[in-house]
Amino acid sequence: MAGPHNRDARPDGERIRRSHHRPREGGRARRDTRDTPEKQASRDVQDSPRDIEALDRRQRREKRVSRDIPSRSPRQKPRSPERRRRIDPSSFTSSERSSNPLSFDSLAKLDAHNEKTSRRTQEQEQLLAPGDKDRGHERQRKEKVASGRVLKDKAKHRRKSDHGKEKRRVVSGPLAEEGNVRRRGGYVAEESGKKRFGRKCWISVLVVVLLLVILIPVGVYASKKNGGGGGGGSVGSSDDGPEPANENLKNVNENDIPAAAKNTYLDPFTWYDTKDFNVTYTPETIGGLPVMGLDSKWDDSTRANPNVPPLDKEWIYGTMPIRGVNVGGWLSIEPFITPSYFESYKPNQGIIDEYTLTRELGPQKAAKTLERHYSMFIKEEDFKQIQAAGFDHVRIPFSYWAVTTYPGDPYVPKISWRYLLRAIEYCRKYGLRVNLDLHGLPGSQNGWNHSGRLGAIGWLNGTDGALNAQRSLDIHLQMSTFFAQPRYKNVIAIYGLANEPKMIALPTAAVLEWESKAAAIVRKSGMQQYLAVGDGFLGLSKWKGQLSDVQKVILDVHQYTIFNKNQINFPHQKKIQYACQGWTEQMKESVNVATGFGPTICGEWSQADTDCAPYLNNINTGSRWEGTLPTDDPTTSVTTPRCPPDSGTCSCDEANADPSSYSEEYKQWLMMYAEAQMASFEAGWGWFYWTWATESATQWSWKAGMAAGILPKKTWQRDFNCTANVPDFKDLPENY
Repeated sequence: MAGPHNRDARPDGERIRRSHHRPREGGRARRDTRDTPEKQASRDVQDSPRDIEALDRRQRREKRVSRDIPSRSPRQKPRSPERRRRIDPSSFTSSERSSNPLSFDSLAKLDAHNEKTSRRTQEQEQLLAPGDKDRGHERQRKEKVASGRVLKDKAKHRRKSDHGKEKRRVVSGPLAEEGNVRRRGGYVAEESGKKRFGRKCWISVLVVVLLLVILIPVGVYASKKNGGGGGGGSVGSSDDGPEPANENLKNVNENDIPAAAKNTYLDPFTWYDTKDFNVTYTPETIGGLPVMGLDSKWDDSTRANPNVPPLDKEWIYGTMPIRGVNVGGWLSIEPFITPSYFESYKPNQGIIDEYTLTRELGPQKAAKTLERHYSMFIKEEDFKQIQAAGFDHVRIPFSYWAVTTYPGDPYVPKISWRYLLRAIEYCRKYGLRVNLDLHGLPGSQNGWNHSGRLGAIGWLNGTDGALNAQRSLDIHLQMSTFFAQPRYKNVIAIYGLANEPKMIALPTAAVLEWESKAAAIVRKSGMQQYLAVGDGFLGLSKWKGQLSDVQKVILDVHQYTIFNKNQINFPHQKKIQYACQGWTEQMKESVNVATGFGPTICGEWSQADTDCAPYLNNINTGSRWEGTLPTDDPTTSVTTPRCPPDSGTCSCDEANADPSSYSEEYKQWLMMYAEAQMASFEAGWGWFYWTWATESATQWSWKAGMAAGILPKKTWQRDFNCTANVPDFKDLPENY
């Protein structure tokens, strides 16, 4: 998508537990205390009356002081007299000797301490009122009951573990990677002897519950007010919907995934969405890119509509116009298409593009957030609707991190590759031919936010310019090798080398040389599809004779009046006239090799007549329409309103209003403006509308515009084709 540029901007889950028990605190190992007759007889001989008396006295005193000296493990019932014994250290194994019993000297010291503590406790109890004493006894009784329950639970768990009756499911996927695995049921008394809930704990819990009761409704209200929010990694309203069922995983055994592949891209149990993917594990790659998710069979017999041939029949380009649509803002995030990901951040946080967004979220949260977006923003239903609307081609923008990332990149690597492959299969299913559009290149080929990173151009420019140019060629080698497979021969019609390289800021010769190298790589890999190159905002007339040694190349121009401060102020009538006359003549000249480049398409356009859509000109910036777009470049800075007739009263309020409030005359104008552009671009090889879906910008969404009655129900069913006179629309305000 041409950003703030063009003409004037050109310059179930628990962790698996082992069957044995954990050591006690301090590394003490659990041992078997069950007695054989031989052991018991030995102990009876060893236990002297003095030892038994000391142990008995110690246990009685421990009961009295249990409230003051918390036990490090649940207390056990006193043994019967015949089981009291003196423990012989020599009977321990080497692993048990770290848990030797107290010596007699230590017991004597403990007895002295217990006696002192017991006297202090008795003195305190004598000062208590009768009611307080009763409460104390009641508390002791409850503690005994609680302790007994813990011991009972532990014994139950031990029996299950020892006999293999309890199984745990391995937690896979992003949840396990993050360590966010919670035990079922909340609080658990561990073998290591964690404290049980007391009054203070319950008070704390009640306070937390009260706070949640207050804060959750406030948070929900704020989220709704912000259109769904997105700053914390939540998804926007366009991503709302039921969670994927992933039914096809039921037929796959997790044990079939090799250990080395678990929790990686190749592990389908880590995928957020498995619908229509082949989830049978395969390590196969082509060009170093995984085929995981693809079926081995395909069918190219489908046609998009009765006016066009099926996929396995030839499309005669230049004779049959392309009528296509972009699925922008999907695999390459664009703020004005999905503003919910950005609107909750404060300006000083600097979250302005996919680079800063993923950096802010961090690797794990970014991966979760964006994969959910990939799954929900564009679905199979969208491709079905695209076919029903009369489209025959789909341009799919994606960025280099679908293939790989480089040191320092915060982007989510490779996940979008899987959704790109599924999108191609959906296009195949509905007879739609594909235009692959590499929208973001390493280093950024234009410095605009839709390249991934807003700022300086780092491709063929700057310190790493040459490095990033070579990286881009390496990516094309991988992708063209992959897409040279027979399965893509019919469904992929156009292969884009680089979206909107900013050739007005880059050396023209260097860009052309890079494009020649990229074309040679693609051809050597075996792809024979048309290659698309951007006009670089040089103007169509500057491309005559360029890349003449490369076969089957299409020149891709993006036409918008709203990004040119000298065209955005055209009155309504003149905007339509300019499309019918100016753009039509440009296309006719360019498509003729005698006067221009040759094959030419318009890869992006829209019916928007203002640049008012929020975030269209970048986050935290204004608009040309209202004159609130100052820049460091005087040739692009706009500080006075540019709506016609430059009256200074321009407003974006009505331009951004819900389409239900549009007047009938404004709806008529919007429809005619769109139809005029379609007729103009069909003077060349055709067009791709920008874009299919947005969260809120109606005049940039064919889906929303069609629903609002301002775009045709079928791409070929039009009332205006530039042959009739254009009305003056005198009753339609020019400045809103």
